[in-house]
Amino acid sequence: MSSVAVRKAAPAAGTTPGTAQGPPPRRRVALVPTLTLLLGALYCLLPVAWVVIASTKSGSELFSTFTFLPGSGFTENLTDLNAYRDGVYWQWMGNSALYAGLGALLSTVVSAVSGYALATYRFRGREAMFNVLLAGVLMPPVILAIPQYLLLAKADLTDSYLSVLLPQILSPYGVYLSRIYAAAAVPADVVEAGRMDGAGEWRIFTRIALPMMVPGLVTVFLFQFVAVWNNFLLPYIMLSDDEKFPITLGLHTLLEQGANTPALYTLVITGAFLAVLPLVALFLVVQRFWSLDLLSGAVKS
Repeated sequence: MSSVAVRKAAPAAGTTPGTAQGPPPRRRVALVPTLTLLLGALYCLLPVAWVVIASTKSGSELFSTFTFLPGSGFTENLTDLNAYRDGVYWQWMGNSALYAGLGALLSTVVSAVSGYALATYRFRGREAMFNVLLAGVLMPPVILAIPQYLLLAKADLTDSYLSVLLPQILSPYGVYLSRIYAAAAVPADVVEAGRMDGAGEWRIFTRIALPMMVPGLVTVFLFQFVAVWNNFLLPYIMLSDDEKFPITLGLHTLLEQGANTPALYTLVITGAFLAVLPLVALFLVVQRFWSLDLLSGAVKS
């Protein structure tokens, strides 16, 4: 009698013998948080979509067609915007770039030095100074606008570029972020090693601490740039010469004139659309740079 060998099938790779194979488990999607995020995104994106679509409409189409139906007047709107007062709109854009770019850069430098000092050095009154800084973070900018105007008026600096730049240099929120990031990203042992090697404090900051703080400082720069670019109250109080206006104040003057000249509404909407583009471009560039810095920092650590 011949015996028949029964071969058992070997289990598939990655499975446990004796267990039934089936489709991979589906990941559950939390319905309420997802709907909340979708509603929030819709709430934020609808005004942007309206501005983009309205900028394509001519003056006759703006109030006579469906809200989200594109028009045919975008090129004409750009031509009229360029021709308005010999291109003063681009003067406003250049002023905003100056205020936001230089102001954010100087504010980032001051925040980096101040945040590093508060995080690294131990001195009397450090915590009290930090608490005062936190109080400055919680204080609304509208409270400081009038005192800043009175101080700069005493120095005869109102209605000048400095009257908008100087108050933006010190950012309590930027110093706070820099202090928190420096405390987490700059090890005390590395600073002490630099001192033992004979490096001075400024050299330790610029050559050792500052490269470690770059991702946090990029965030400070981005926040401060957006805050200065969108600032309206401070230039409104400080400036009277419309050739020094930033884009926010310039569009406000156009909007006020639009009450008597409805044709200017299309210029305001088109100008608002163009004013958003630099912020979008900056965010995309800085976000990529920020992500690369975080990745390189994680690899080096």
